[in-house]
Amino acid sequence: MRLPNLLGTKNGRLAAFFFLYMTEGIPLGFAATAVATQLRRMGVGPAEIGAFVAAFYLPWAFKWAFGPLIDVFRSERFGHRRAWIIGTQLMMAATLAVLIFLKLPEQLPLFTLILLVHNTFAAMQDVAIDSLACNVLQEDERGLANGLMFGGAAIGQAVGGSGVLFLMSYIGFQSSFIFVALCILAVTGLVVLPMKEALVQATAKTGSGLRHAAGEMRDFAMAAFRSFLGTKGAFAGVFYALLPAGAMSLSLALQSNLSVELGLDDDQVAWLQLFSTVASAVAMVIGGFLSDHLGRRRVLTVCTLLTSLPVLYLMWVLQQHGYVMPREPGSAGALAAVPPALVSALWASTIAFNIFMGLGYGVRTALFMDVTNPRVAATQFTAYMALSNLAIAYTATWQGLAIEAWGYPITLAADAALGLGSLALMPLMKKAQSEAEQMGDAHAAKRAGRCAFGLGLLCLAWLPFWLFRGQTGAAEAIFNTFFTLVFVVAALFMLAGREVLGAGASKSLRSACVWLAPLLLALYLRHYLNNLAAAAPPLLLGLAQALIYVVPLLAAALLMLLARRNWGSLLEARA
Repeated sequence: MRLPNLLGTKNGRLAAFFFLYMTEGIPLGFAATAVATQLRRMGVGPAEIGAFVAAFYLPWAFKWAFGPLIDVFRSERFGHRRAWIIGTQLMMAATLAVLIFLKLPEQLPLFTLILLVHNTFAAMQDVAIDSLACNVLQEDERGLANGLMFGGAAIGQAVGGSGVLFLMSYIGFQSSFIFVALCILAVTGLVVLPMKEALVQATAKTGSGLRHAAGEMRDFAMAAFRSFLGTKGAFAGVFYALLPAGAMSLSLALQSNLSVELGLDDDQVAWLQLFSTVASAVAMVIGGFLSDHLGRRRVLTVCTLLTSLPVLYLMWVLQQHGYVMPREPGSAGALAAVPPALVSALWASTIAFNIFMGLGYGVRTALFMDVTNPRVAATQFTAYMALSNLAIAYTATWQGLAIEAWGYPITLAADAALGLGSLALMPLMKKAQSEAEQMGDAHAAKRAGRCAFGLGLLCLAWLPFWLFRGQTGAAEAIFNTFFTLVFVVAALFMLAGREVLGAGASKSLRSACVWLAPLLLALYLRHYLNNLAAAAPPLLLGLAQALIYVVPLLAAALLMLLARRNWGSLLEARA
C-alpha cells in the first residue's frame, strides 16, 4: 500500500509537521526527564545536571550555522528539505544506538559528547523542518500548525521521558536508547519517505560548485543581515528570542531534581511528566487556534504572565515548609522530612505551568514566522529559534548553579521575575506591510549603527569581567555563556556587515573584519586555558592570556568604527 504525500493537503501538512516535531521532542524528553532523573538517583548534583541539560540544548543554540547550508545546498531528486530531514534522522538514530555501550555516571563526559553530536544532527533537522514549514504553510494555517508542531514536540517529550521511565523496569536503562532510535525511524519511514516536496528550480551556476555555493551563501548572509535589521519587528525579534519565554524552571532540570528529592519513584515521575506534557500539547493546539482568531501578541502576553503564577505558588509552599536547599535523594532523613503537601504542590504547579506554557509556546513561534523574510526563511527563522534555545541553555545553567547557591525558593522567584522581561518587547513584534519593507524600512541604517555600537560596548565590558571574574563566584559560568553569545554575534555582524557596506567601508576596515571575526570565535577556547597552563610553555600561555584581552578590545574599536559608517546600502534592496 502506497503511503500518502502529507504535504498535498492542509490536514496532511498539519499532520506531517505534528509527527516531524515529535522526532524533535523524543530525545529532548529522554534527556531532560529520563536521563536527568537517573543521574539524580546516581548522586549527580543539581549543578552538574543543569550543565548536562544546558549542553544538550547547546547545538540548538548555534543551529543558525546550518541555515545557509540548507538554504543553498539542494537535491532535486530527493527534495530540497526532505533530503536533509532523511539524512539527519538516520544519523540521530545511529548516535543514540551507540549510547547503549556506555556506563553512567562513570562515562558521563563521553555520554554528553555523543549526545552533543546527536543534537547537532537534531538541530540540523529542525532547521530543515522549519524552512519547509515557512515555505509550505499558508498564513492562515500558521497559528494552528505551530500549535500542532509544538504539541507534537510535547507528545514526543512524553514518549522519550515518561515512556522510557515506564519501560525501564522491563528493558533496562541502556536498552531504552534503542527504543528512542526506533521511534525516530518510524517517523522517517511512515512520514518523510512518502513526502513529495515541490521541485526547486536550480539557479544558473557560475564557476565551480564550491565557488557558486560560497557566492550564494554570501548573498543569503547579506539578505539575512538586511532582514534582521530592516524592520522594527524583525530587529525586536532578536532580543525577544534571547529572553526566556516566560518562567521556565518547571520545564527544566529543577523540576526533575525536586521530584527525585521529594521521593517520587520512576513511575511517579513518569506519570507527572506524562500528564503535564499531554496537557501542554493540548494547550499548544488551543493556543495556536486562539492566536489565529484573537491575535498572537494578545494571547502571548496573557500566557507569559500566567507562567509565573504556578512557579510563585511552588516557591511559597517550599518556603512555608522550610524546604530551601537541595537534599541528598533517598536519604532516610530527607524522605522523613517531606510533607505530603509538597508533593501535591509539585504536581499541581507542574501541570498548571505546562498548560500555561503550552498555550503560548506555538504562538511565540508563529510570531517569529510573521516577522521572517521568506527569502531567507531557513537562515532568519532558524536564528530566532537558535537564540530561543540559547535562552533555554543559559537558563538551565544559571538555575542549576542558583539551586546550590541560594536554594529552591529564591531560584523560583528569580525565574518568575525574569520570565516577564519579554513583555516589554511584545508591542514591537509587528509584521512588515510589504515585501520591500521586509528588506529594510527608513530606520534600518540607524539600527545597524546602534547595533554595532552596542556590540562594541559589550566587548569592552568583557575586559573588567575577565579581570575580576574570580569575584563573581557561581555566576562566572553564566557571564561566560553571555559573553560567548556576544562574541559570536559580533563576529557574524562583522562578516555580514562588511559585505553589506561594500564600498562604504575602506579596504583596511573590511580586511580587519575578516581577521578579527575568527579570533572572536576562537575566544571560546578560553575554557581550556587551565589545561594549557599545565602543559604549555610560559610564553605560549602568556600569549593566550594576552589575546583574551586584546581581541575583544580590538573588536570593540572596530565595531565603533563600523557604527560610524553610512549604512544606507541596507535600503538598496527596496529599490
